This record gives sequence, C-alpha cells and structure tokens, in this order.
Amino acid sequence: MTDVNVVTGAGPVGWTVAEQLAGQGRNVRILTRSGGGPEHPLVERVKADVQDAAPVPAAEQTVLAAAGEAGAVVVFPESLYSYSEPHRAMTEAGPRTAEGGKRGVRTKLLEARDASPTNTVSVVAGDFFGPRVRTSHAGERMVPAVLAGKKVWAIGSADQPHSFTFVPDLAAAMIHAAGTPALWNKVWHAPTGPAVPQRQLATAFTEAGGAASPTLGAIPGWALRAMGAFSKDLRELAETLYQFDQPFVMDSAASQAAFGLRPTPLPRQPRPRWPGGARRPEACAYRRPAPSDAG
Repeated sequence: MTDVNVVTGAGPVGWTVAEQLAGQGRNVRILTRSGGGPEHPLVERVKADVQDAAPVPAAEQTVLAAAGEAGAVVVFPESLYSYSEPHRAMTEAGPRTAEGGKRGVRTKLLEARDASPTNTVSVVAGDFFGPRVRTSHAGERMVPAVLAGKKVWAIGSADQPHSFTFVPDLAAAMIHAAGTPALWNKVWHAPTGPAVPQRQLATAFTEAGGAASPTLGAIPGWALRAMGAFSKDLRELAETLYQFDQPFVMDSAASQAAFGLRPTPLPRQPRPRWPGGARRPEACAYRRPAPSDAG
C-alpha cells in the first residue's frame, strides 16, 4: 500500500505541514480552492474545495467520512477555545466543555471527532506565530508594525503571560501524531514554549529584525466592547478578551514527553516571512497508514 499524505488548505498550518512532509521525502497531495501550496517535486497541488462553503462542522464531517473510507487517520489543528477553566494552566486533562460562540463551536467539534468511527488526533495550539501567519495577534497586527517602528495596540493587557505556538512546532507534532497509532483518538498539545506577554514577544521580533524596541499600548476591555457595537471584527475580538486580560497559559509537558518533541526556543525562531497565498487558518491533514502502521 502506498503511503499517502493529504493536506487540506494552504494556510500557515497546511502549508508548513506539506513543506515538512516533503522535506522528509514523503509524497504530499495538498487540496486548496486555488490549487496553491508549496512548490516541491514531492508536492502535488490539487484544485479542490473540501469545505465547499459549508459550515465548519459540516466540512469536518466531509473530511472524516472521506478519511474513514480510505482507512486514514485525520489530524486536526485545534485551539484553546473549548477549555472551560482558562484561568488555570490548561493541560490535556483539563475540562473542555466551554459553551457559547466560538468556544461552544470548538467544544462540539471535539465531541463530534470523539464520536466518529474514523481515527482522529486533535493537536491544540496557542495563538500562532511564525512563517506565513497573518490573521493572528502575533501576525500582521504586530510584526510589520513593530519592525517599522510603529506603535502596536494590544487588546486587554500587553503584560499578561500568554501562550503562543510556533507554527513549525505545531506542524511537526501533527506529522508525528499521524504516523504514531498509539497517539490516535486523543487530544494533545503542540510543543509550546513558556507563556510570554505580548510585549515580550514583540521585543523578540524587533531583536530578530534588528529594529528598535517596540512601543505597545493596550485597548482596555470596556473600550473594545464599546467599539464592538459598530464592528463585527471588534465584537469577535471582544469575545477573546478573557485570553488577554489575565494569564492565559497552556502546558505542553505531557505531549512533549509522549511525542519526544520540544518547542523551538524563542531566540532561535527565524524572522517571519510574508508571502502571498491562502489566508485561511484552518487546515487538517490525513494520512493513509502504511502496512507497518496497522500493527
């Protein structure tokens, strides 16, 4: 049986997963609406849309059904939204029963994956940063501005510890999980370094880019909620305010031990790149197991 690695979406996660797989000498098929993705001899770029404008839960069911028919495992990147006790350090053993809005959607998606007969793995990450990350608190809102010496307005507080995940570390964990049946049908955390305030992360970016120390201000919660009355985008930001006005910390120690992986130390992470391409942050990968995976 041929080992087939299929990646859906060419956002920062999907693109990086495809790059890493190809770099390991594996054949990759990447599905995007535009037919985009990394240019590599081992990457087959296919124009397709598995989501077809469907809501996220319906799109996931489509992927699960296709993977189930192929006897594949589906590896999903996941957020911290579903954790119902975010004021505590979040671990894989913590409760994931949050309700309402985006948080409730993520809870239901995890429940649906757990109920599916298809093998799955959910790899949870903090806010993304790193290559090709654009629509993120540590993406275009921060990096180009601080490198240009402009003031950045953080939401909540710029000085509360917050977990940020380097996208290549998430991709490496997803690939490892796909090839390790003992890790399937569980929720794991991507290797993630110690939580840092937004101000410290911005400083790391300016030091890496040889720019002057950043200037950060903070938009308080009451102001964000007030502005949300006139802007859908700001209302969505206000929904995540709880992540930034108090410590928001994920612990990946258990996953690091199970995967044998470690987060890339912040000073060693390369300067972010800003190529064009897909902006969709959601991506998943599924892999048809080779005979050795079946036990």
